Amino acid sequence: MLKFQNTLSGQLEEFRPLREGEVRMYCCGPTVWDFAHIGNLRTFLLGDILRRYLKFKGYKVTHVMNITDVDDRIIQQAERKGVTLDEYTAPYIEAFWQDFDAIGMERPEVAPRATQHIKQMTELIARLEADGHAYASDGSIYYRIASFPQYGKLSKINFAGNIVGGSERVDTDKYEKEDARDFALWKAVEPGHDAAWDTEIGRGRPGWHIECSAMSMQYLDESFDIHCGGVDLIFPHHENEIAQSEGATGRKFVNYWLHGEHLKINGESMSKSKGNYFTLRDLVAQGFTPTAVRYSLISAPYRKQYNFTLEGLRSSEKTVASLQDFRQRLADARVEAGSNPQMKAAAARALKQFEAGLDDDLNTSVALAAIHDLTREVNTALADCQLRADDQRDLLELIACFDAVFNIFSRPQAEMLDTEIQALIAERQEARRRRDFARADEIRDELNARGIILEDTRDGVRWKRRGM
Repeated sequence: MLKFQNTLSGQLEEFRPLREGEVRMYCCGPTVWDFAHIGNLRTFLLGDILRRYLKFKGYKVTHVMNITDVDDRIIQQAERKGVTLDEYTAPYIEAFWQDFDAIGMERPEVAPRATQHIKQMTELIARLEADGHAYASDGSIYYRIASFPQYGKLSKINFAGNIVGGSERVDTDKYEKEDARDFALWKAVEPGHDAAWDTEIGRGRPGWHIECSAMSMQYLDESFDIHCGGVDLIFPHHENEIAQSEGATGRKFVNYWLHGEHLKINGESMSKSKGNYFTLRDLVAQGFTPTAVRYSLISAPYRKQYNFTLEGLRSSEKTVASLQDFRQRLADARVEAGSNPQMKAAAARALKQFEAGLDDDLNTSVALAAIHDLTREVNTALADCQLRADDQRDLLELIACFDAVFNIFSRPQAEMLDTEIQALIAERQEARRRRDFARADEIRDELNARGIILEDTRDGVRWKRRGM
């Protein structure tokens, strides 16, 4: 019986999808103003393990993960560099997918970009305004918190008193809002700024929170099964999503909310200023494999804070190598025909423990322990020549089932390009979009000289190294 700790109810609940045999899930994705760090990746791995285990359980999964390619940081950086939003975000989007593939995550069925869904956002904002949940002020549009009495039900924050005229009042004139708690759905943009859209609700750009409401409902319907993300998103982001979505539809937005805990580095919060800030690329440059990083980040249950250390990562590297060597030894073993009842019992025990762990709110540590217990028993049987052909076949199939969820036994690693080459590929794509084919050909030739061969396909540009 699959159960999740539901942030909304605060309880461990049996999972029952809205549609029999089908799961619709939404995971908050990256804001592509920089490279994703390993704290981000731990949250995305929650979504990956979740989708993989749901598929393991036989569900048809529709997984949506957004790409936030417009926000204040992106706009500031793009303006500072004198480039468009697309030009600024393109290399980071491509780098994100390289990291995503390298660490062994399955790509979601839909990965919508915010800038490509402005119409859906403005339509949702118009619905909210028509129903009295939103109001305009100096060209911007705000959500009226007072219109949604259930506000705070996800975060369990008591907002009593934090209202206009209350003792905790914030100066609302500064914000041009009716209530200091109200948040922006649409931000007016003055002429002369490129990061804006002309729409039926005025010229401007969307607030951050409206993006996820509009895109999740676009691809998953107005009510769906699971929404996941980091604990830092519970308030205000996910709280605001609920208010927007349920205010517009009058229906329950999401049934199960799953939130991953923070990642610590050597017991401290990750920060560039502290020198303990790691991207996947940083760790690969130090000689670690992406699979070891994956193993490290999923080794603790997602609801527990995880203390990441380089020493721990070295241990994960050895563990992954040991598991991969084990599978290879098992596959290469020359064994006699027949079966060993003890091996059959060991496999059944491992599968039962594996499922029991993951059924219990995705307890990855219990499921991984089941795998390690099995490898010890099988290694003993191999050493004692007690493994038989039927056992070998069944165990390899079982490991494949385990790996369908954890993806730690496979040796191949997706290659990541360095940032300079990635930036050139993104610049070429932008040049082609502008129909500046001379510059696009110039970049292609430069990359070719560096040993990178580009191929333009219907699905986008692909690359390979010369000789591969």
